[in-house]
Amino acid sequence: MSQYSILTLNKIASCGTDIFDKAVYNVDDSAENPTAIMVRSAKMHDMEFGSNLLAIARAGAGTNNIPVDRCAEEGIVVFNTPGANSNAVKELAICALLLSSRKITEAAAWAASLKGTPDAPKTVEGGKAKFAGPEIYGKTLGIIGLGAIGGKIANSAVDLGMKVIGYDPYLSVNAALHLNPAVSITNDINDIYKVSDYISIHVPYTPDTKNTIDSEQIAMMKDSVRLINLARGELINSEAVVKAIDEGKVAKYVTDFADDVVLGRENVIVLPHLGASTPESEDNCAVMAAQELIDFIENGNIKNSVNYPNAEMNAAGTKICVMHKNVPAVISEITTILGEAGINIDNMLNKSKKDYAYTMIDAAGNVSDDIAAKLSAAENVIRVRVIG
Repeated sequence: MSQYSILTLNKIASCGTDIFDKAVYNVDDSAENPTAIMVRSAKMHDMEFGSNLLAIARAGAGTNNIPVDRCAEEGIVVFNTPGANSNAVKELAICALLLSSRKITEAAAWAASLKGTPDAPKTVEGGKAKFAGPEIYGKTLGIIGLGAIGGKIANSAVDLGMKVIGYDPYLSVNAALHLNPAVSITNDINDIYKVSDYISIHVPYTPDTKNTIDSEQIAMMKDSVRLINLARGELINSEAVVKAIDEGKVAKYVTDFADDVVLGRENVIVLPHLGASTPESEDNCAVMAAQELIDFIENGNIKNSVNYPNAEMNAAGTKICVMHKNVPAVISEITTILGEAGINIDNMLNKSKKDYAYTMIDAAGNVSDDIAAKLSAAENVIRVRVIG
């Protein structure tokens, strides 16, 4: 019998599920009370989680379909796979730049409508003038969010001859080092709105980022600006964009997210969430999600979590992993319990993320079930795992 069970809520690429050792893991779409869950788009907010559930891995970047805060409260680590689909989204963003400029979809639909009409080739040639649109070369692209996806789009746009200005208050050193030096960085998001001919947004959706682009921001933009949203539908207010299109302020809106406001509207191109819909992207996400789960289940290491801090530690002895609230005195209580039990701490790592923290201890000596129970009962401790 397998030691751990992994529940898949969506079809996960086999190159990811095959990574799990079949002697140790049972990967199934009907597993009960699983150790971990792999998910893509399935809605999980109404799910009840069993006591065995340690982690959820989203094979993708966004985690809106997962009750992230509730999981944190229950000591369930939620992983995502940042960067695994970045090339796929980058390519679609470059496509969206061209779609927003050259009236490609409208021209193709018009040409197809002429099938069976007399002298169709001549009609097609004669009608092309009404589908003329500007080149992207030499234009300014504003990018909101310069992470794994936004950074790649910025670099590709520079290669295509565009001027690029980016805004990202959380830009990491690593991400900055990978940017083409020609990319201009601003600390004021309003600069993006004022100078850009094209604007593409690539930030996570949170209550703080909802309607990042609304009527107020659109009013600052250049006339005939073109907007691209391949990140999350809620980042841009659909009603504000449609109103701006009707008024001639926005020339085109390309979005990967459908709603009744934008569907069927002139000068709006709605794609059916194609951002990461490539075989390569799905494979990359599945592999990364599986690797994250295995490392956490077997070693307690956390990488790419959205609700707990990243933390990795090698242990020579027994590894004690404690999830707890990020409040004072928790560490001292943990060490006191271990000290009273005669457990020496050879190494310790503590990391925090907002309201939650994760402590890893390399302990010398036998950590009994009774000691683990005492740690679990400590105030503000959420979950305790003993590995090894």
